[in-house]
Amino acid sequence: MRLQGKVAVITGAGSGMGKAMTTLFLKEGAKVVATDISDEALKALKEELKAHEKSLCISHCDVSKKEDNEAMIDLAVKQFGTLDILVNNAGIMDDMGAIGDCTDQKFDLVHKVNEYGPFYAMRKAVNTFKELKKGGSIINIASVGAYKTVAGAAYSSSKAGIIALTRNSAFMYQPEGIRFNAIAPGGIATNIAKSMGQPNMHGYGRVQKVLASCPPMGASEDIANAALFLASDESRYISGVTLPVDGSWSAA
Repeated sequence: MRLQGKVAVITGAGSGMGKAMTTLFLKEGAKVVATDISDEALKALKEELKAHEKSLCISHCDVSKKEDNEAMIDLAVKQFGTLDILVNNAGIMDDMGAIGDCTDQKFDLVHKVNEYGPFYAMRKAVNTFKELKKGGSIINIASVGAYKTVAGAAYSSSKAGIIALTRNSAFMYQPEGIRFNAIAPGGIATNIAKSMGQPNMHGYGRVQKVLASCPPMGASEDIANAALFLASDESRYISGVTLPVDGSWSAA
């Protein structure tokens, strides 16, 4: 098993890509702290994965809050004795609004979840790795929206920020053996669109021109497989990379 003996924290684990990653990591031998803002989703996840109950710990987490991000890292060490992998997966969409229509509230909310959350978790994980005197693997879920206009100003800028944070951190912590990589999903069949609300019609109309070229939707398992590779020792010489998982969409 490719993650035997590893301990991972996965955010947004209650559904979609996070659920697929949690399921796959457990099957590959990892112990997982699975966090989500939805307690109902976590309860359903625990029931579905009860065959792995000794290796699974669920925890409520609002990733926009620093204290929740720090608590989930502490929980992994307390529950399983160490930390090896962090996957910052939780995220929300904006309303596809261009910058002229983007409110302070929308911009703040999207960045708190999509960028500040991973920032808090990465900082805590890095210092935990250093305290444990070991390396580790941090995987951030970015988006093709960081460099291809498939969303609004808030979402696109939040995901571009995550890519920059990933690259900077990979360089800074190479001597400590801490790896940082990002995955940039394309169109993946998840429920993230529920967080969008009523779309901004100007931005939505513009984005449709790009969405029309999207290949058939990928599955959450496609992202989970990429995350498994980046979390495993098979990728031990890979750091600072943003891996598109988008059916060649970004190549067009």
